[in-house]
Amino acid sequence: MSFPADFVFGVATSAYQIEGAARQDGKGESIWDRFVREPGRIRDDATGDIACDHYHRWREDVELMASLGVNAYRFSIAWTRVLPDGDGRVNPAGLGFYDALVDALLENGIDPWVTLYHWDLPQALQERGGWPVRATVDAFVDYAELMAGALGDRVTNWITQNEPWVAAMLGHRAGVFAPGLRDWGAALAAGHHLLLSHGKAVEAIRANAAGARVGIAIDCRPNRAASQAPADVAAARHFDGFRNRWFFDPVFGKGYPQDMLAAYRNAGRILVEPAFVRSGDLETIATPIDFLGLNYYTSLAIRAGGEESEDTGVAPGTAPPPGYTEMGWEVTPDALGDFLRRIRDDYAPRSIVITENGASYSDPPGRDGIIRDQRRIAYLQAHLEQLEVARTAGVPVDGYFVWSLLDNFEWALGYSQQFGLVGVDRDSLERIPKQSFGFYRDFIAAQPEG
Repeated sequence: MSFPADFVFGVATSAYQIEGAARQDGKGESIWDRFVREPGRIRDDATGDIACDHYHRWREDVELMASLGVNAYRFSIAWTRVLPDGDGRVNPAGLGFYDALVDALLENGIDPWVTLYHWDLPQALQERGGWPVRATVDAFVDYAELMAGALGDRVTNWITQNEPWVAAMLGHRAGVFAPGLRDWGAALAAGHHLLLSHGKAVEAIRANAAGARVGIAIDCRPNRAASQAPADVAAARHFDGFRNRWFFDPVFGKGYPQDMLAAYRNAGRILVEPAFVRSGDLETIATPIDFLGLNYYTSLAIRAGGEESEDTGVAPGTAPPPGYTEMGWEVTPDALGDFLRRIRDDYAPRSIVITENGASYSDPPGRDGIIRDQRRIAYLQAHLEQLEVARTAGVPVDGYFVWSLLDNFEWALGYSQQFGLVGVDRDSLERIPKQSFGFYRDFIAAQPEG
């Protein structure tokens, strides 16, 4: 495989999953700090209080990335590290942490890609209503302006929101992610405000960071009907609207899908006209972006009755059958290629960057200390091959970020799932590069030089 010299090869992380230092140096409480303390929410009652201790070990982690040879690092800002209450008082120590991290990345030839929101809403804003209320949009825009002003002289690439479907639906409908609500109305309102905050933040970032490139990272679940039976075909169409089109369509100026509006009205989930949508909102959400961030892991076959379910029948953490990761997700690289071509045809983005792609496998170190994660290597290689195929077909794929640099806190699954190119000993926090680290390093090194 050969990619152009200016292709972005990176790794990705998020603040709550790796930083730790949950209440140090003036950091405020987030909804995840609160959620992990509710009994039964997280496997093994794990928390992100320490996580990978990146807050104290970031220099070591930058050195790892430099040795890996990546030219970009996607990380998120912990909103409450810089604004402990979500708005108002700024925490200089928090800004200083990210300021130093950005400088160190640039000194090592690594371009910082900053994500502003990766699900860790300040608890103070949650207590005022959280994402279901419109005021949170304004708080987010103020936060975006602050960060763009603080880092925009060195950071070019900005991601406003990460996976708004997850934050809205898993956090407000299914209740399995923070803040743990089970309310369809709250979920749909939260999703709208997440998208609205994105649209408003695009211009706010550009106004405060000269030359900024701004996008959003949307996760996808390509799907297919389990059979040609009409009920299965209809279920697959509904799933695509529920999981994909409800978020992609508005960002690219198509508004909310009419078939899904009708379905949600019929189910009593929204009014005839969604009360949370105001005049001008859809135009703001469709503010042109410089790139689409696409997070891809797996695809699904949908049967009637499963049109709003991602259950594969394979429980996370069980020994996976051939072709499944330990998240219980089927390995379907061809679906990534197909979805990329669909994105090109349906939305015509200027640029697409794979902002997350990776697999959970818990291969232990051998007696010699080497972690031989050959299944992860096969997964990454197969998906990289699909990027080359898509580029040949004219899809503007310009970058690829592996999820993740480190084995980390995997949300409701605690530390039971391991996505990292680098293992992290849970007792000593020692970093242990896996064989996949070497694969990715060698793959990058084999590409044409700029």
